[in-house]
Amino acid sequence: MKILLTGKDGQVGFELHKKLASLGNVIATDRHKLNLENSDAIRDFIDEIKPDIIINPAAYTKVDQAETESQLAHQINAIAPQLLAEKASQLNIPIIHFSTDYVFDGLKNESYLETDKVNPRSVYGQTKWEGEKAVRQYKKHIILRTSWVFGTHGQNFLKTILKLIQEKSSLSIVSDQQGTPTSSDVLAEVTYKIVKIILNKPSFEDFGTYHVALEGETNWHQYACFVTDEAIRLGLKTRMSSKDIKSISSQAFPTLAKRPMNARLNTTKIKKTFMLELPDWKSEVLSLLKHYYD
Repeated sequence: MKILLTGKDGQVGFELHKKLASLGNVIATDRHKLNLENSDAIRDFIDEIKPDIIINPAAYTKVDQAETESQLAHQINAIAPQLLAEKASQLNIPIIHFSTDYVFDGLKNESYLETDKVNPRSVYGQTKWEGEKAVRQYKKHIILRTSWVFGTHGQNFLKTILKLIQEKSSLSIVSDQQGTPTSSDVLAEVTYKIVKIILNKPSFEDFGTYHVALEGETNWHQYACFVTDEAIRLGLKTRMSSKDIKSISSQAFPTLAKRPMNARLNTTKIKKTFMLELPDWKSEVLSLLKHYYD
């Protein structure tokens, strides 16, 4: 069994590389082994290895930078998934592609369903939506939308907060953007279970788009305070406490790319289809912190 995995150095790709090893030969690629900016290289690589399944967590994720590097973001987030899906179609193999809450405008009051209308408000969100549309042209696809990813590997909000509370005496964090922190480890575990089901069930028909995020919800300010409180409790020496983290509005912290004010994703469909139980975000954050400081 040959499993083609892109983005092995990304947050999700790093965890997937470890999880998928028991299912077969994981051909894990980075930008040097498989340059997603080069369309011919993508075609040639897949023609050469002939995988049995393609898993694509790779993406251009520099949300603000995408506003000025739209062509590069489009190539990696839209064109590359299109080519991967085309090759999957030719080989008649499944493809699993990762997407984001940024395909929504974030104006809905409730958590987003897979069937809700998309309306990206940033270049990043738009290119991810274009990638989704391309992959969706091929029947044997799973699209996993997620949000606020964190993990031990790579850069993320949680690790940034841990660094800043050791360096600064105060912080200002927006409190009007809601969502659910989601661990790369859980995303890899969910993907592993889906891949196992697909590979062991030739009659599998539940292809489509799914939302996957942890249980519970928060905002960036509450998230930062929770991380700070728990890190201090576990022994991290900091220059501030959560009382030194100021709550501000998004208007007070302008960014090049607009963020969804509501990034909450409804996960009922994926839990029911694949019989999954998803942990609470706080327990997963605490698990990561214990990995560092306990």
